[in-house]
Amino acid sequence: MSDQSTPEIELLRAAYASFNAQDIDATLALMAPDVTWPRAFKGGFVRGSEEVRAYWTEQWSEINGHVEPVTFHPEEAGRILVEVHQVVRDLAGAVLADEHVGHRFTIAQGLIQAMEVCPLPSSGHTA
Repeated sequence: MSDQSTPEIELLRAAYASFNAQDIDATLALMAPDVTWPRAFKGGFVRGSEEVRAYWTEQWSEINGHVEPVTFHPEEAGRILVEVHQVVRDLAGAVLADEHVGHRFTIAQGLIQAMEVCPLPSSGHTA
């Protein structure tokens, strides 16, 4: 686990915690009103708080995902790549996915502006 602590990393830790608690309002409060968010299980992107709210409401009616940040890799221009351990279960509790994935965040003015799912740098994790 990375021991880095910056305001941006603390913002992301709070976002993962509120997302895992399925607290949409607390999570959206950490995002810009026009945030761009991936529809990871559906494809494409949603834009803005209300579209993100609708996507998560739909997602949580179908699956239960838990994403735990493992390491934070600060990049240029307010971007941070986060390696996360993602476990996705169906509503009965069966594991659908258990994997490490990358989330690249763009942060500006203390808020999450965008997130994308991306490959991780080579690190010894096997697919």
